Amino acid sequence: MTNSILPKRPSPLNWRTLWGLVFLLSVVWSLSVAGVFQQDLVNEGGWYLVVRFLVAALSPDLSPEFLLLTLDATLKTLAYAVCGTFFCVVIGLAGGVLSTEVWWKSVSFRGSQAPWLVVRAILAVPRAIHELIWGLFFVNIFGLDPLVAVLAIAIPFGAITAKVFSEILDETPRAPLLALLNSGVPTLSAFAYTLIPQAFPNLLSYSFYRLECSIRSAAVLGIIGAGGLGYQIFLSLQSLRYEQMWTLMFALLLLSGGTDFFSGLLRQRLGVPSRLDLNVLNLKQQKLLRERDPVVTFSVLGAVALLIFSFWYVKADFTKLWAPRSAQLLAGVFHDLFPPDVSQLNQMLTLSAQTLAMSILASTAAGLGGILLSFPAARGDKSIQNSKFKIQNSRFLLTRFLLLFARAVPEPIWALIFLFVLFPGILPGAIALAIHNLGILGRLMAEVIENLDERPLRSLKALGATQSQVFLYGILPLTLPRFLAYILYRWEVCIRATVIVGLVGAGGLGRLLTEQLSSFDYKGLLATLIVFLSLTFVVDIISASVRRSLR
Repeated sequence: MTNSILPKRPSPLNWRTLWGLVFLLSVVWSLSVAGVFQQDLVNEGGWYLVVRFLVAALSPDLSPEFLLLTLDATLKTLAYAVCGTFFCVVIGLAGGVLSTEVWWKSVSFRGSQAPWLVVRAILAVPRAIHELIWGLFFVNIFGLDPLVAVLAIAIPFGAITAKVFSEILDETPRAPLLALLNSGVPTLSAFAYTLIPQAFPNLLSYSFYRLECSIRSAAVLGIIGAGGLGYQIFLSLQSLRYEQMWTLMFALLLLSGGTDFFSGLLRQRLGVPSRLDLNVLNLKQQKLLRERDPVVTFSVLGAVALLIFSFWYVKADFTKLWAPRSAQLLAGVFHDLFPPDVSQLNQMLTLSAQTLAMSILASTAAGLGGILLSFPAARGDKSIQNSKFKIQNSRFLLTRFLLLFARAVPEPIWALIFLFVLFPGILPGAIALAIHNLGILGRLMAEVIENLDERPLRSLKALGATQSQVFLYGILPLTLPRFLAYILYRWEVCIRATVIVGLVGAGGLGRLLTEQLSSFDYKGLLATLIVFLSLTFVVDIISASVRRSLR
């Protein structure tokens, strides 16, 4: 009898099992905090308004006067987004280079990790504060000037872009850079001639994705009085003019859908089909770029023309940035910030629990819905189209439209709609965040499916696997880890976005923050902001730990 060494069966007690149990317990806890296990959640009298709202979609206001107003609001939203994206890319490029490991290893701090870690830590603070809070803060300094919307988009998105750009540059092959550095070329010049050109397609692709995000943020910022589609939608909804609101919503859908289409087309031509994942160009696509693909050239030239138009249309008063009055107001705000008022600490901790519960419910519902809708929303993968998940073109178009509609409508608008039939609390906010993030996750997950490597799936089919087996043993194992990573990323976003639904009465720390800003309670605001940032960083750490355990 020969002894054979069998591989050990993995222990059921591991980090993945632990995180799974924690997730289930956190969902039950979040449902309890949201009051789902209690009565009186639904306001029966609000169903009449919901029916009116839905029926109005069949008869939007198409009067010439209102269409002109809609056009102006659309152009204003687009211009805010373009100007904000321009500055966020500038901030992102500078901050991205300074927060890369390769930069600091190329200059005097050779081998030291401290400088780039310090830069990343500094950029983490503006990244953690939602653009709506930035907008409310700048309103107190600059008034209702278009400059508020531009800065509110540029600062937090610039910090986010810097983080992504640094990851792209650190992932880029370094051999050409090292060759120039060893030849005595200055570090900045070596970067400009090696890493930046190699990473350019990924940098450009992410910049266009950030423009998509900026359009949604510009609509949200309109709610605080910056103008644009968000402001007009908010006014129409509050005044119950649903026909006008649907006209504005269709304009927002057209704007978001057009940006999504051109961004996707550009990514395909650049050979970077995924919005978030780092992509490596193959030889064919590199040849295409060297030949100056007309679509890429047209996109870059169109972006420059749109940028010039946007700065002209916005007419932001940038002189306020260095005006003496702005400096005085800013100094006054900082003077009033300290010391932080911790007298409401117990209330802040209670609201922190509500905020965390809201984000857990939102990201869970958005993740599950995104997974279900991502398969009918995917296209171009022959292995999937030949399986039982084969879809008709009409179903594909309908699913894509639903995802576009879900992510195009700002979260506060969704929250106001659900407040028609639900009593105020974190449940309407959680549902609003879930629907909005469902649209984003469903689209991102569909891209994962579209870009799957078909070779393992073809091998399974060649071995006689059924359609169900191809899905269970081929498609699902390849996509599920990426899906979970995306859901965790969106959880980090959801915890920040609780601020916007708090603005319309959905509870959590967001409502307290907006109340303190509106009443100029800066000492209380600082204390609440510290608690909110601490909660955000805890969520980021947990999310990163779970993602590491899933690899």
